[in-house]
Amino acid sequence: MQQNQASALVRVLVYEGGRVDDPRDPGGRTNRGVTQRVYNAFRRRKGLANRDVYLITGGEVAEVYEGQYWDKIRGDELPGGVDLVVFDGAVNSGPVQAVKWLQRCLGVKADGIVGAVTLQGAREHPDHDRLIADICERRMIFLRALRTWAVFGRGWTSRVGNVRAAGQALASGAGGPGPVFSAAGSAKAPIEAARSAPPKGVADALAGGGVVTTALTQITDAVTPLADRLPAMAVVVTVLTAAGAFAVAGGVAYRLWAARRQDELVDALDLPVVAAPVPAATAAAEAPGMPA
Repeated sequence: MQQNQASALVRVLVYEGGRVDDPRDPGGRTNRGVTQRVYNAFRRRKGLANRDVYLITGGEVAEVYEGQYWDKIRGDELPGGVDLVVFDGAVNSGPVQAVKWLQRCLGVKADGIVGAVTLQGAREHPDHDRLIADICERRMIFLRALRTWAVFGRGWTSRVGNVRAAGQALASGAGGPGPVFSAAGSAKAPIEAARSAPPKGVADALAGGGVVTTALTQITDAVTPLADRLPAMAVVVTVLTAAGAFAVAGGVAYRLWAARRQDELVDALDLPVVAAPVPAATAAAEAPGMPA
């Protein structure tokens, strides 16, 4: 809602704090929540030379927040309370990511762009209190998927909890808690800081046809002819065969675990699901006009 912009900005500025230059923070050199990169881009658009973000003026801060975040989430058109939680998420993790949390909770296409469908869904949602809680939960799932969670997780948790309570109070027309600053909670949380999916190399090395199983198979084949003449070799063959089976089983188990972790990461980061490629033979057989 338009009348909420000023109060939302005051609250978010408390969460963001002042000057920060923590090497662990993906935002890098930051002042009042505006990173050096964002400030440089803002000044270039205005035909001004770059300068240290520590010198940013109050007027520039307000202008950056309005154009870079509030306008991009169409805060003037979102319901009260919802506007605050999406705005705070946009400042912390980028407007595209914050809008995706809203869209996932509304059940509409999560493309990170607020359009007519997203606005209608937000306005017509039967329970804005529940919607705000769901947005904040999606945000927490995202934050837990970042490499920096161990460093900044406690601060982010405090920030999200505070903005959730404030948003729900705003949605119901009641007075909410005041903003609480946490240095850790002011750290930027972009999707670029996400954890990587588990590597597939381990599974490929262990599973059938992999480097490890191939080597075990070759050794087993080499010593098997000696098993009839040397009793000790029979034991070796048994051990090698068991090791090969264990390696394959381990590779399969690891692959299943890695696939599950990758699916969890895709969900947490609101990434598009890529369909598996259709084999050429299957595609040709199913193509229209082709004989069966």
